[in-house]
Amino acid sequence: MEYRSPVKDTWLHVQLAPTVDGLLLHVHEKSEPLPYQETVFPEEQLTTEVLEKLYVGVGVLTPEGIVLEINDAPLADAQVRREEVIGQPFAETPWWTPSPASQEQLRSAITRASLGETVRFETLIHPREGMDLYLEATITPHRDVDQRVSYLVYVGTDITARKRAEADIHALIDALPQLVWTSRPDGYVTYHNHRLINYLAMTPEQAEGAGWLAGVHPDDQQRVWEAWQTAIQTGRLYEVELRLQDGRSGTYCWFLTRGVPQRNAQGTILYWVGTCTDIEGQKRAEQQLKESRENLRVLAETVPQLVWVARPDGWHEYVNQHWRDYTGLTPEQVQSDKRAYLQFIHPEDRESNRAVVQRALDTGTMFEHEERLRNAQTGEYRWFLVRGMPMRDDTGQIIKWCGTCTDIEEQKRIEQALRESQERTSSLMNSTIIGVTIIEGEQIIDANDTFLRMTGYDRDDLHAGRLNWMRITPSEYLARTLEAHQELSSHQSMTPYEKEYLCRDGSRLPVLVGGAILEHHPHQAIAFVLDNSARKELEQRKDDFINMASHELRNPLAALKLQTAMLRRHLNKQGIHTAASALSTIETQLNKLTRLVEELLDVSKMQAGKLEYRRETVDLDVLLREIADAMQHLHPSHRILLQRAVHASLLGDRDRLGQVFSNLLSNAIKYSPDATTVEMELSATEETIRVRVTDHGLGIPQEQRDKIFERFYRVTGTQQKAIPGLGMGLYIVTEIVKHYEGTISVDSAVGKGSSFTVTLPKSRDA
Repeated sequence: MEYRSPVKDTWLHVQLAPTVDGLLLHVHEKSEPLPYQETVFPEEQLTTEVLEKLYVGVGVLTPEGIVLEINDAPLADAQVRREEVIGQPFAETPWWTPSPASQEQLRSAITRASLGETVRFETLIHPREGMDLYLEATITPHRDVDQRVSYLVYVGTDITARKRAEADIHALIDALPQLVWTSRPDGYVTYHNHRLINYLAMTPEQAEGAGWLAGVHPDDQQRVWEAWQTAIQTGRLYEVELRLQDGRSGTYCWFLTRGVPQRNAQGTILYWVGTCTDIEGQKRAEQQLKESRENLRVLAETVPQLVWVARPDGWHEYVNQHWRDYTGLTPEQVQSDKRAYLQFIHPEDRESNRAVVQRALDTGTMFEHEERLRNAQTGEYRWFLVRGMPMRDDTGQIIKWCGTCTDIEEQKRIEQALRESQERTSSLMNSTIIGVTIIEGEQIIDANDTFLRMTGYDRDDLHAGRLNWMRITPSEYLARTLEAHQELSSHQSMTPYEKEYLCRDGSRLPVLVGGAILEHHPHQAIAFVLDNSARKELEQRKDDFINMASHELRNPLAALKLQTAMLRRHLNKQGIHTAASALSTIETQLNKLTRLVEELLDVSKMQAGKLEYRRETVDLDVLLREIADAMQHLHPSHRILLQRAVHASLLGDRDRLGQVFSNLLSNAIKYSPDATTVEMELSATEETIRVRVTDHGLGIPQEQRDKIFERFYRVTGTQQKAIPGLGMGLYIVTEIVKHYEGTISVDSAVGKGSSFTVTLPKSRDA
């Protein structure tokens, strides 16, 4: 930009360029303005068009003159790439080597600048063949905290146009280059110089008097004539902007016309001397500025932020539409009441807002503040980030404040969620009940104090890498542990499972383990470890009690059954059939009690791993028929349908296999009270035998299907609870099937029935 200094009455040419630290303001004092002017007000940003027309070469050098960075303009002139000059001595680059004199100028300037002096000089360079540029160069040293020169900033401004203009001006001065005119005191124009006559394409006679007015644009003639008459009448300076027609091309250009009265010693006007100065470029710049301002206004109305502009005292003078829509205030309300907007700040944030703004006004520094603003339409408060930046004039005085309010409600919610998550994580890691570990591969890389206390290890063991879940897992649990970790890798989490850990002192700790992959660290997982020893001890006591109780009940029950059978036969012989029938009912209940005790004993032996199995050839076709006949006799309410597609046999314990299918058939009958049929199906392949038992009863909910095979578990529905049982049948079935390395599965629909399928390998020799 260029402007005239009112103090020295000289022209100042000012350029703004980026440097490493910030911005470099470069001021040149000139006797006359450059032919081409760009007027940019301090509060306006440079438009792209202005930047493209402004040539400034900016470079960052070491104190020795090595190029650290350089902008694109000089690179384009010399047609070289940045990497060709970065790291090279600046004086040896293509701009300077063709001219030894200029090269020596630069070297001398670098030497002086490296000693702390700001050096300015004008020189001629040759970026490439056929191209000459006059530069006004400035090398500015920048010091570090120890006041040593750490780097140099080079700014080279193209003054070729100015140099040429100066040469032209010199020639034009000799040839009276300006449009000059004179008039009598009454305003009658008596003379136009040759240049003005040529421009208007008039003869001197045509331009005399008011004839020159014909060359003024029709829209300006009345205004110009009235201004000229006022100046004649008052004797004051005549100055007016007008459009003059180029008589040869017919185009109009803007001129600034000035007339100065020339007076004698008594103050009487002798004549007027005037000039017409071409201001077409200035007018275009003003138009560009106007358009730039409009573009800035449109930009302010387009961005999603609430935008505001305030005077130096903080009084708002402009707010964009988003601001007005959010607060519900009109521009008039904002401009007439300095504190109008305060009512929309959350009461808890008003004091902090006042303090931040006042500190910014006192210090003239940028401010940034988070506060809650109320939406005038909904009454809802949302978090905003409020920023304010001071805009200064050439003297450093603040002329206005520009600011934005950016909605950060979602960001604040995320931050709050993150804080809550971190608090939950911290609470979890500090838990005194649950052990928590972070694992990566086989290594435990972190653990809370509870886990270390449970296993007897300490932080030194953890940091030394001695905690490895493979090494502290007993061999009999490795297969299940590996299966759980494979599930973790595939599904990002693992189903909690029971295992034991080897503690530091060699003891074993029963635990329940679960885990999940960490979302932001896919190679790490978090595992939760619950001490299971109390539960295991309780289960052991329960098993011991069941085993003891079963053994204690077995002998009295056997004796009671024998005595009841003898008494029933004796009463039958004596013809007391009523009493004998009652004893038969007692025998039936004793048989049920005996079967229950036997099941309890089987469960106890299974838990201890002491259940015995015989080895014999079992014809499943015959076995299933016998079981079906016996169940049909006991439960005449249901029709048992046996479908035998093949004759199949295997090696096993006939009684234990009989338990499997008897329990399944008994359950199918019990849990289908409203149905009339139950199906059993036998099928086989070359390798396996499959038995399916299907009912049309109550069915099992999806979430309980995996649990029904657990010991003492029963489905929790109201109808199921009404059916007697201890939940041992399916557990016994599962353990026997596992012994034969077989599988059992269930397919069920609530209200439609269930189908249990047992698959046994033919080759199993047990």
